[in-house]
Amino acid sequence: MATSETPTRGYTATKDQLQTRLARIEGQVRGIDRMVADDRYCIDILTQISAVQAALDKVALGLLDGHVRHCVAEGTQEGKGEEMSTELMAAVGRLMRRG
Repeated sequence: MATSETPTRGYTATKDQLQTRLARIEGQVRGIDRMVADDRYCIDILTQISAVQAALDKVALGLLDGHVRHCVAEGTQEGKGEEMSTELMAAVGRLMRRG
């Protein structure tokens, strides 16, 4: 019988905190939807969108940190350092192109 073990990710240790942050962001997005439904002032909606983007950026930076400290470090030990670095830089590039 084959056992499938859940892999350890860079965010595994802080998964509960990550999910809490994401739930909070989800609530903020629902709030923006309500603001649009209620015909709120454009600048107020844009301010809330900016807050959501900042919160997502913070989540992304935390994930990147965990990825480098765990996944890239592990990959380097396994001889996949160049591949992992290329993958990481592509992800950072995608994050920076936003907007």
